[in-house]
Amino acid sequence: MTPEDRQLIMGLVHVPGGGRRLSPEEVLQHFRTEDGQALGCRLLQDALDRRDALDVEMALILCTSFGFTADHVSPLVQLCWAEWHQKHEDVVAALSALRSPRAVDALHHAAQWVPDYLDYDENRSLAAKAIRGLGALPGPEAEHALMQLLESNEAVVRERAAQQLERRKP
Repeated sequence: MTPEDRQLIMGLVHVPGGGRRLSPEEVLQHFRTEDGQALGCRLLQDALDRRDALDVEMALILCTSFGFTADHVSPLVQLCWAEWHQKHEDVVAALSALRSPRAVDALHHAAQWVPDYLDYDENRSLAAKAIRGLGALPGPEAEHALMQLLESNEAVVRERAAQQLERRKP
């Protein structure tokens, strides 16, 4: 991604009291495409392939503006495991919203892992988001992952997993 590409994508960010500086259509025009979801997926995969943390952030901004699809699941799952960026909470939020059973292992990992840059977070917000995401996923794999989290050494993880399991009961 060029600096100009990044600057345009930043124009999609809502500024408090000011809205967006650019419309989604202007960004699509710059990238010479009409499909923002496909563009976001392509940029996300490219940033992942290059291990470029800044471009992961830019691609996630663009994806959030245009929406995530099932095509985004694979790069998002890979990003959930990647230690070289600092957007794990955004990645987990996107995976949770997509509600794909393919995300179970990645969300289970995120519920247990504390990246160095989040070591200060006693509330374990990454884990909380991942556990909520697991709770929203259909299927026995997600339920099994939540049951495994009941055995965590961390009370906050156990408690949140128990809440999600209780919520899943008919």
